[in-house]
This record gives sequence, structure tokens and C-alpha cells, in this order.
Amino acid sequence: MKIPRSTLEQWQVLQAIVECGGYAQAAEALHRSQSSVSYMVAKLQEQLGVELLEIDGRRARLTKNGEALLARARELLGDAFQLEQLAGSLAEGWEPQVGIAVDSLFPVELLVQVLREFEPSATHTRVNLEETVLSGSEDALLEQRVDIAIVSRVPPGFLGDALMDIEFVAVAHPCHPLHALGRELEADDLSRNLHIVVRDSGTLNPRDHGWLNSNQRWTVTSPHTRLEMICSGLGFGWLPEHKIRTQLEQGLLKPLPLRVGQRRKQSLTLIVANPELAGPATCRLANLIRTVVKQGLTLRPLCE
Repeated sequence: MKIPRSTLEQWQVLQAIVECGGYAQAAEALHRSQSSVSYMVAKLQEQLGVELLEIDGRRARLTKNGEALLARARELLGDAFQLEQLAGSLAEGWEPQVGIAVDSLFPVELLVQVLREFEPSATHTRVNLEETVLSGSEDALLEQRVDIAIVSRVPPGFLGDALMDIEFVAVAHPCHPLHALGRELEADDLSRNLHIVVRDSGTLNPRDHGWLNSNQRWTVTSPHTRLEMICSGLGFGWLPEHKIRTQLEQGLLKPLPLRVGQRRKQSLTLIVANPELAGPATCRLANLIRTVVKQGLTLRPLCE
């Protein structure tokens, strides 16, 4: 195994000389004697066979070779400091990785705000985000794939904190045949039209949420694809109110005039998979979710 002839300490001394402007200043900054600083740089140049510094008046300046080499050495020094910080985080119990499953109903703007606030304090913790539909987050908990989950139904054996209620509204394009009827709609009216739903991403206990036993039902895997299909006039569906405000304002969608059941509500719950064993990163992320939801954006109703 090859061992480098130079050390990080030597490169750190060279960097200090350049940044401080000279040997004496670098020695003072590093709390070393000037002779030891001079010796380390001279030894480094001898080991490499390359001149790294030249004296310009009273200041020490890098040669062109020195500039090229120190630029790479700075990267190594930065990596070394990050490695030490990682070791410190692990010593304090910070997990190297946190897994989180988030139901697709959870507002994206809130999720981004949570992650933005989490990032500065968790620079050495990787986040694995799994976006799910219906029972997908429950599967992630039951299969022990995640540390945190935002679910639309709490699976057996878990406890959680209520986060928010999501309002759904039955909608279709304004030119859809259901709107052309010009009256209040009944369940029979819906059953004769194409209903577009999203497939459950879970497999352990999959469920069909809100299916009316329509004669025509198309199933897609992406909530965004369903939204685009309904906005184009292809079918109807119950969509999360906070995700379709723009489309309603632009006239791409219009609430269906159902006599009963135009609106639905679904609660979201935050679950920490193992509260007693949760590390600092998991606890920090869970607390941020609670705080951001409580103090963050309000999902205002469409009709006030």
C-alpha cells in the first residue's frame, strides 16, 4: 500500500502562510514557532520536488505550481474537516441517514420548508424521501424502511400526531358533459362517466379510496397525471383542494354540483416509527414537521 509523502498538516501550514502573508504571521496563527513553519514547508517542497513559494518583498506568494497544488490540497483539507465533523455527529448520536415516507396529499411547499430548515443542522445526515399514495406510507412503516412517515391512516401498532385535514372537491373541466346537465348531480350521473383515480402505491393492504363503482374507471400511478387528465376534459375526480387552486382560478377545473358528497376530508398523521429509539436527526426532522405545519402556510378554503 502506497503512503503519501506529504501530510495534511504540511498543506495546512502552506495555506496559512499564503493566507496570512508570511511565515511569521502563519506561525502566530498556528501557534507554532517560525522555525517549525519554515521547516515544514521546506520539507514539503523537498518531498515533492517542486517550488511552492517565492518571496515578493516581505510577502510569501505561491508559484504557479504552488497555486495548482494548493487548490487541490484545499479540497483535501475540506474533506478532512468534514470527516471529523461527521465523526463528531456520529459520536453525539446523529444518524448518518433518515428515511421519511410522505403521503402525496401533504403540501409540497410545507415539505420543502421543512427540509430547508432541516438541512443546515444535518449536513452529515442523508435524507431518503419516499413519496407515497394511499397506503404506501403505511407499508414503509410496517416494512421498517423509514424512520418517519406522514400517513392518511395509522396502521395497527403505531401512534401518531394529527397534522392537518385535507379537503377534497369533486371537479371536472367546465366543458365536461356532467356540467352540461345544468342541474344538481346524483351518484347515478357520476357512475355513467369516466372516473379517474390514483393507484395505491402500497401492496400490503391496498385500498380503493373514493371509488363509486363507476362503469368506467381509469387508474393512474401519478397524482400529477390524474390532474392533467381531468384538466384536459378527460373524466372527473375528487382532487385535493390545495393542489388545484390555480386550475380553478384559471377555469381549467370547475366543482361538480353534487347534491351530496361534493366535498370530502382526509386527515394526515405524523408517525415516528420508533419514538424510544429515535436519534437526534429523526427527532429534529419530526419536530420541524410539527412546527412548520402549525406555524406555516394555512390551506385556506376556496369559497369564503
